[in-house]
Amino acid sequence: MGITNFLNAVFGGVVASVMHAMGLQANPATVFNNTFSVELLIATGLIAFFVLVRLTLSVEKPGPAQQVAELIHGFVGSQAESIIGHGYERFQPFIACVALFILLCNLSGLIPGVQAPTSVPVVPLGVAVLVFIYYNFQGLRANGFVGYLKQFAGPVWWLIWLLLPIEIVSHLARVMSLTIRLYANMFAGDQVTNVFFSLVPVGVPAVFLAFHFFVSIVQAFVFMLLTTIYLALAVAHEH
Repeated sequence: MGITNFLNAVFGGVVASVMHAMGLQANPATVFNNTFSVELLIATGLIAFFVLVRLTLSVEKPGPAQQVAELIHGFVGSQAESIIGHGYERFQPFIACVALFILLCNLSGLIPGVQAPTSVPVVPLGVAVLVFIYYNFQGLRANGFVGYLKQFAGPVWWLIWLLLPIEIVSHLARVMSLTIRLYANMFAGDQVTNVFFSLVPVGVPAVFLAFHFFVSIVQAFVFMLLTTIYLALAVAHEH
C-alpha cells in the first residue's frame, strides 16, 4: 500500500533506531505494515469525523455528520443505559469509540486488496487488552480497592481461597474470548471471500461480500455488548 511505503520512508528510520536502542531488530523499510496503515487511516478518519461534528455543531440546522453522530450516540446510549443503568453516560464515549473502530476495521476487508485489521490476531488482542484495563480501572474507581476485590472474593468469606483464583482466571479469559471470537470470524470471512474472488471473480463473490458485511456488523455489536456488560459488572455496587 502507498500509505505503508510513505510511513516507512518518513518514519521507518526513526522507529527502527528506537527499536535498536531497545535491543530489538527492525528493518526501516518494513517497520510499518499494511495492517498498521489501515488502522492508522481508520483512527485518523474517526478523529477527523469527531472534529467535524464538533466544529459544525448546530441545534437549529444539524448537518449530515451531526445527524450520523446523533444516531450513533443514541444507539450506543440506549444499549449502555439498559445494561449499565445510572451513570452510563461517562462510559459512553469509550464504548462508542471501541464499537466504531472495530466496525470500520471489519468493513475495511470489503475493499479489494485490503485485509481487515481485525483478521490479524494482534489487533483484536490489543483492543481486548484495552477493554480489560479500562473496565478494571473503572471498577476500582467506582468501588475502591477493597470493594472491587470483594467482587472477586464472592459472597462467602471462607471460600475466598477457592473463588478468588477462579475469578481472576475468568477475567483473564475475557481477553482471550474477545480476541478469539473477533479474530476467528473476521479471518474466516476474509479467507472465504478471497477464495471465491479467485475462483469466480464475477457474481458469486457478491453474496460473500454481503455475508462479510453482515458478519462485520454483528461482530462489532457483540464486541460492544460484551464491553458494556464487563463495565456494568465492574462498576456495580453491592447492596
